[in-house]
Amino acid sequence: MKIDVLVAEIGSTTTIVNAFNIHQSNPSFLGRGVANTTVASDVTIGLNLAIKNLQNNLHTDSIEYSEMFATSSAAGGLKVTVHGLVYEMTVRASKEAALNAGANIHLVTAGKVKHRDLKRIKNIQPNIIIVAGGTDYGEYETALYNIEKILHLNLDIPIIYAGNIDNHHDIKEFFAKHHKQDLLKIVENVYPRVDYLNILPLRKVIYQTFEENIIHAPGMNHIHDMVNQNIMPTPGSVMEATMMLYEHLGNVMTIDVGGATTDIHSVAEPSDEYKEYQEGEPRSKRTVEGDLGVFINHKNVVRLFEDNTLSIASGLSEDTLNKLLENYTYIPTTKDQKTLVYQLTKKCTELALDRHVGDLRRVFTSSGQKIIPEGKDLTKVQFVILTGGALVNLSHTEKIIDEYIRTNHRKLLPNKNVTILKDHDYIMASLGVLSLKYPEKSVRLLRKTLRIE
Repeated sequence: MKIDVLVAEIGSTTTIVNAFNIHQSNPSFLGRGVANTTVASDVTIGLNLAIKNLQNNLHTDSIEYSEMFATSSAAGGLKVTVHGLVYEMTVRASKEAALNAGANIHLVTAGKVKHRDLKRIKNIQPNIIIVAGGTDYGEYETALYNIEKILHLNLDIPIIYAGNIDNHHDIKEFFAKHHKQDLLKIVENVYPRVDYLNILPLRKVIYQTFEENIIHAPGMNHIHDMVNQNIMPTPGSVMEATMMLYEHLGNVMTIDVGGATTDIHSVAEPSDEYKEYQEGEPRSKRTVEGDLGVFINHKNVVRLFEDNTLSIASGLSEDTLNKLLENYTYIPTTKDQKTLVYQLTKKCTELALDRHVGDLRRVFTSSGQKIIPEGKDLTKVQFVILTGGALVNLSHTEKIIDEYIRTNHRKLLPNKNVTILKDHDYIMASLGVLSLKYPEKSVRLLRKTLRIE
């Protein structure tokens, strides 16, 4: 069977291969194959097993494909450390860019790196180090100091500089002195002037650097034997798809509850009422709860329920819950299993929204009490997209969003009539990376999976 495109999603535990025919006027999703991820040995073993499973699901003896794209969150995903000047300025801008690109941020520092910071960088062994600092032609010493100290660690890790452009010459000299020119990437300043976040150039280079260096991750050294097109971090691909929806539908938010993490992506303009308070808030924003998921991190979520509140919320007895947790499965099949996973999914979603969405704050001033917004304003969001296995496959997960909006009056949330859509075919992450080459076809497929034909 000939297939135009395969897109692999290489997760920490599971590898999915989605099949698409796109070289036609009406592109189509054909099906998927699933296998265990094999980063401990060679990721292509799992890829081939997933293709074999796809072959069985499509009832064909063989599969031939022209192109294969991939996303990956295996082996810890894209591990990044960020080092800037002032936390609320350059550090925040760099952090936003890295999160937008799908990174898992393991260390953030402001000001000159300390000895303990350098030790932590060495222990983390990040995939990418980002150094910023100083508006253009402003403060320059901190970034130079940080670059030099990090270079002395003698790590073979790509370093992206996204700070004061006045430092470019000196930084190039530092890397030449250490014979590390091949590790340096220089991009536009992520914070070129006060209250202006320039995150897109850095985000693009993070994608490129990830793709160029993924072969150094555990089990990935043969990935290009099979994948002949773009590779990007899985959360970054979901953000690409969310940004694509923004261009075609307007203000949008995507909620992705996974096995290990819960991510919220929003691309939205603020309301006219709160616009003056939104300086420094990016239009596209991702937050990640790295310890909240319904499989690998399900125990962390269970611990968040106090006393017998999980039993009360689920309607299951303590004895039943204990038995379910002793034999926990990330693919629930029985009614009780689905009830448990639903409550864990609800808790992940609520906590992730608490962090991502801005609040209305009561403040007291010399002219009296005022209510002012703080954080991301999502009151103009028109569409909420649900993706991730739990939100897609469990029934009535739209109610989680409805209830959250109804009961959180001080949050800068969409109104109660917001349209909630599901990624029914569970292909949103695949379509983000596919859109890098086939944007129009990807939009068509997105509309299909969201059932908005």
